[in-house]
Amino acid sequence: MRATKILLLTLTILSLPMEAALPVAQAAQTGFDPRIVAVGEARDQIKSKPIEQRPYRPLHVYGNTVRRRHSRAYSGQR
Repeated sequence: MRATKILLLTLTILSLPMEAALPVAQAAQTGFDPRIVAVGEARDQIKSKPIEQRPYRPLHVYGNTVRRRHSRAYSGQR
């Protein structure tokens, strides 16, 4: 049982870089930024935007939730 959990955790961790390696053009179409940690100029560009206009990013649960709720509120969906 414990070995199964460790195996699943390892597979999950190893699959993250593959998901984050989306081509930039494909990622831009969906409003998704594959970088988990943005540095330098990219970080400054992201931080200069209001949180509702920033791209979706993996592991950024709070920001992604705020953007999702904001977009649903303004699109009339529930």
